[in-house]
Amino acid sequence: MEIYLQEKKEEMLQLIEQLVNIDSGSYVKKGIDKIGSILKEKYEELGFIVEVKEEKQYGNNLVIQHKEAKDPKIIMVAHMDTVFPEGTVAKRPFRIEGDYAYGPGVVDMKSSQVELLYALKALILSGTKGYENVQIILNGDEEIGSPSSRPLIEEKSQGKEYALIMEPARKDGSLVSARRGGGRITLIVKGKSAHSGIEPEKGRSAIEELAHKIIELHKLNDHEKGISVNVGLIEGGSSVNTVSPNAIAHVDIRISEMDQADYLNEKIKEICSKAYVDGTKVIIEGHITRPPMEKNDGTENLLHVIEDVGKEIGIQVHDTATGGGGDASFTSAAGVATIDGLGPVGGNAHSDKEYMEIHTLPERTLLLARTIERLSR
Repeated sequence: MEIYLQEKKEEMLQLIEQLVNIDSGSYVKKGIDKIGSILKEKYEELGFIVEVKEEKQYGNNLVIQHKEAKDPKIIMVAHMDTVFPEGTVAKRPFRIEGDYAYGPGVVDMKSSQVELLYALKALILSGTKGYENVQIILNGDEEIGSPSSRPLIEEKSQGKEYALIMEPARKDGSLVSARRGGGRITLIVKGKSAHSGIEPEKGRSAIEELAHKIIELHKLNDHEKGISVNVGLIEGGSSVNTVSPNAIAHVDIRISEMDQADYLNEKIKEICSKAYVDGTKVIIEGHITRPPMEKNDGTENLLHVIEDVGKEIGIQVHDTATGGGGDASFTSAAGVATIDGLGPVGGNAHSDKEYMEIHTLPERTLLLARTIERLSR
């Protein structure tokens, strides 16, 4: 397998270039679906059955497994969408400089798509049956919280023993064994307008009320326990000489343990139930949508398997926790032993400096193929 993957490195890079040079931001449905059709054809050539789950608003989701598969025990998830708007590719298409490949979504996660495909190719050519033990979900909305694909991932996680999630490895090559969960809430504060010079006493400032609430919300932060509450955007008011009749806060919440969700929900309700400025009221919208991926015994055991495989092929495997959310949270919450970050090494995702380290492409593909093989014995 190792020789085969080294020989196929240029071919893999050509496919990565093709995928990167298609705009596929989460709201660019036509681009996501184009990537889906390219990958569908590639998998069907290998004897896989591809079921297209049509979506009206977001990119279609694909469910893939080999025609000989009977009861696959490994679920693999890789997203086709990026964070970049339509037109990004025209400004900075795929390019290679030295040992680095650049372009929108090159590491998060179009290189992972190619790695997954070629890992299965390598397994088929080697004569092992690991490729029959996987069920793959390629989704089109991960970067916006997987609104359409989450139920699909949760459904297909049932009965699985292992989940291998294809987000890129961290900059230092680490796999991801824990992720924070979280969500977004919006506070909409209603007050009463009044002229701030003529009759300010008749007004009820929504901005003043929101200011009190922001201070209380930020007191909920407990970074040692992995709780983060951040009011990242605020808006409100109608003019500088008017007591504000409205104000809005957009709040990002992160948690490390599932029971923290109930705690924060109660605390936020408590804060919002009290009016600091008489005559104002608040509406809460949104909630915690993504459970955390907790490092449990199943994760530890799966990690040890991957570490052993790494030793066999000369890769030292490390793991880390990350604050970002991902689809690994859904498989983990479903009780499936989950490891994330199995894609190639790279960094600066979601920016115009996003890169992938080319030399890690064949070696991480080999690590993935050998891991599937080991888990399928």
